[in-house]
Amino acid sequence: MKKNIGSKLALYPMPITVIGAMNGGEPTWTLAGHLGIIGHDRVMVSLAAPHFINGKIKETKKLSINLVDEKFLPQADYVGSVSGSKTDKSKVFAWEMGDAGAPLITDSPLTLECSVLDIYETHNFESFICSIDSTYVAEEHLDENGKINYNTLKPVLFEFPTYHYLRTGDVICKCLSLKGKQPKEEMEKCDESQLPCL
Repeated sequence: MKKNIGSKLALYPMPITVIGAMNGGEPTWTLAGHLGIIGHDRVMVSLAAPHFINGKIKETKKLSINLVDEKFLPQADYVGSVSGSKTDKSKVFAWEMGDAGAPLITDSPLTLECSVLDIYETHNFESFICSIDSTYVAEEHLDENGKINYNTLKPVLFEFPTYHYLRTGDVICKCLSLKGKQPKEEMEKCDESQLPCL
């Protein structure tokens, strides 16, 4: 039997990322674990409202989402522990400018360069609704068909209640490969073309 433990934010683990934005001629960075896919062409980055980087994102309307792997986790953790209003974080990562004007972390295995379309405000948080301008992937993490191979990329996951970083787990099976276990009538109702993982 399940126990009701109240209103808890429990959709974890989630990929940990470093968000980048330009602060004049230099980048600034912050660690973020609250992101989401809100359609096939939109993503959301949710940041606490007092973050220094929020103002820079509003100014430029550009940001980068840099997936974190274990190789640069210490630097990623650092930029989440100090404020850009008090600490210059521009030299923490080697970086380059993306085609749309957002800073990209060189060591990140995968970076999304985004344009901000809207901002959704909730209590103490600002959620940036973004379109994806470009996706940059290290070539060793592309398969023979040019698709992203998350088995080699292995993004670090974040679990909020205990503040732990987790390793990406093993593959269980291919999406929709278990449908033979469902009742036949349910299978007949299913329109596979409408499922997001296809």
